[in-house]
Amino acid sequence: MCVLGLGLIGGSLLRAAVAAGRDAWGYNRSADAVDQAVADGFDASTDLVAVLQRARAADALVVIAVPMPAVDGILGIVAEHAPDCALTDVVSVKAPVAAAVRRRGLGARYVGGHPMAGTAESGWSASDGGLFRDAVWVVGVDDHADPVVWEQVARVALDCGSVVVPAESVEHDQAVARISHLPHLLAEALALSGARGGSLALTLAAGSFRDGTRVAATAPPLVRAMCEANDRALLEALDETLAVLEAARSALARDGSTADLVDAGHAARLRYERHERWAITDLEPGTPGWLGRLRNAGRKGGALFEL
Repeated sequence: MCVLGLGLIGGSLLRAAVAAGRDAWGYNRSADAVDQAVADGFDASTDLVAVLQRARAADALVVIAVPMPAVDGILGIVAEHAPDCALTDVVSVKAPVAAAVRRRGLGARYVGGHPMAGTAESGWSASDGGLFRDAVWVVGVDDHADPVVWEQVARVALDCGSVVVPAESVEHDQAVARISHLPHLLAEALALSGARGGSLALTLAAGSFRDGTRVAATAPPLVRAMCEANDRALLEALDETLAVLEAARSALARDGSTADLVDAGHAARLRYERHERWAITDLEPGTPGWLGRLRNAGRKGGALFEL
């Protein structure tokens, strides 16, 4: 396996893959990250062409692990030096990556991926081979996905300790706009509210403020990259949330009550806490209708715990 990008997610993937017994190596543009990886005993290089030529010779799975703004440029070099390799990614949006892959003529061997894991830290120094343990790893089920590549990508996720949830790219992006990208914007807004309260507010801040603003500590370029690449779905979720807050403001001003929002929000949180994934079984990639069955299972909360 060849990992292109050795930040938090790519670096953690390289660590987890090697720990699982895979022959894995990586690339990063920054020499500092590569030096750190090599010092930690991993196979890494700043020579992208050489890394991809090695991947082509080994028929390796190539993993795109760079921020969205850098994806197209990386794909152009992959198309030149390793066009026949199986290809996946760990980028937080799927439809824009899939579109870029198709533009570069790499769609036949591509299956998207997105591990739902991370921290507010970034870079190789923050990487952790256990980051994906018990996490959800989305594996794409877009039309015409290659079943052999799909199984390769799913096995990587399982080897890293994750469970596999199948999802189509647009549906994935609509979902993560609500449970990942919108929370980043809300955390930024909450952090601003606290800061504008001055020193006393920050001195009094405790668990609810800390937990609500945790992801606001993420490097701003990374937050912008994920949110702006998913602008259409994020705007829909943001508009809906602003309408909810405006209704709550109106009720508070008119009736002195927050009951509608608090009661509905509490019920929604309980629904999340009670939600359980169920195991998808008896499905062999490549059999008639397999992609449609996986899409439907993923929509209903199904996951693969083994292959």
